[in-house]
Amino acid sequence: MTATPISTDAAFLLDGFDHVETVDDFRARLKLGRPLNVKLGIDPTSPDLHLGFMVVLHKLQRFAEAGHNVTLIIGDFTASIGDPSGRNAMRPPLTPEQIDANMQTYREQAGKVLDLERVKIRYNSEWLGKMNFSDVIKLLSHVTVAQVLERNDFHNRYASGTAISLHEFLYPVAQAYDSIAVEADVELGGSDQLFNLLLGRQFQREFGQLPQICATVPLLVGLDGVKKMSKSIGNYVGITESAQTQFGKLMSIGDELMPTYARLAAFRSQESADAMRATIEGGRANAMDLKKELAQEIVARYHGDREAAAAREFFERTVQRKEIPLEAVPEIAQGEAKKVADLLVAAGFAESKRAAERLISGNGVKVDGIVVNDPRAPWTPVVPAVLSVGSRKFVRILPAKGT
Repeated sequence: MTATPISTDAAFLLDGFDHVETVDDFRARLKLGRPLNVKLGIDPTSPDLHLGFMVVLHKLQRFAEAGHNVTLIIGDFTASIGDPSGRNAMRPPLTPEQIDANMQTYREQAGKVLDLERVKIRYNSEWLGKMNFSDVIKLLSHVTVAQVLERNDFHNRYASGTAISLHEFLYPVAQAYDSIAVEADVELGGSDQLFNLLLGRQFQREFGQLPQICATVPLLVGLDGVKKMSKSIGNYVGITESAQTQFGKLMSIGDELMPTYARLAAFRSQESADAMRATIEGGRANAMDLKKELAQEIVARYHGDREAAAAREFFERTVQRKEIPLEAVPEIAQGEAKKVADLLVAAGFAESKRAAERLISGNGVKVDGIVVNDPRAPWTPVVPAVLSVGSRKFVRILPAKGT
């Protein structure tokens, strides 16, 4: 592959970061006349990535396109500790089996934004897994308890009397050592990772390396419009979710979030996001139309233009025009199910029969477009029939085999 000319345009490379420690150091490092070693670490804490991860991955890709040496560190070792960042309680450490299972999909999912031919992927067990207890003690001697307690999450938990396990203190230390291992010039991360990044800068200085530049991106607010996007909270859009699901979820965000999603999830320029905000606030365009365009643009990044367009058309038919879809609906056999609630569980729309009955009580369940309001309603329709929950979940019920 032909070498990419190195970009030294600091303004271009730092566009979209909310904190840089420090810009002067970054400009000086660019003048060294060599590609910078740029690092990003992500822990395989779940099997799927979501749009929040893509914000910083997009910035990493920019450095790769600019000809710099880019390393994506998958924290298979640090995931076994558990990242306490932004947590008000201990994150349960993952088992090796959970970590291995989660890592299987990370490369493919990161490749939705990253050109993996330009990016080196490494696992921090390469160096952290080789340390003995003596090595860990030496590493811990470079940081004080007072320093660690300055972190907002630790400080708040300590002040409230919430337990902090000693192994949690190891997380920022281990992540900081990653920067030494790859001799990072620049480390990227979310704004909630700033303490960890700055600790890496301190460690490098003490180990005789040039201290890295720390650059953080804003956290993408989740679909609830309040907390950062998180799978554990449920306010997320998953990268591996279907185009229809992604589109439907994106259409649920508040109008006030559209400029933020345009900037951080669709990767538009700040000028474009500001123009959208002015258009919405000035009432110069239909917010629903703008949101559909934005959702289609984001979905296309992960599923392609054709599926994104189909997802939009599906949304317009089933949600806006309230039509029952005639195609692209999964099918299941009635089997032994005798009640509507049984089929809701069989279709995966409810985790249990009791949960299914609650859905029915909330008037969110329909059969062929007709609301079912009896939680114990028997399944009486002539099959095939369409069972739906809300405006986005549909399944066609087929006759039981042999009937």
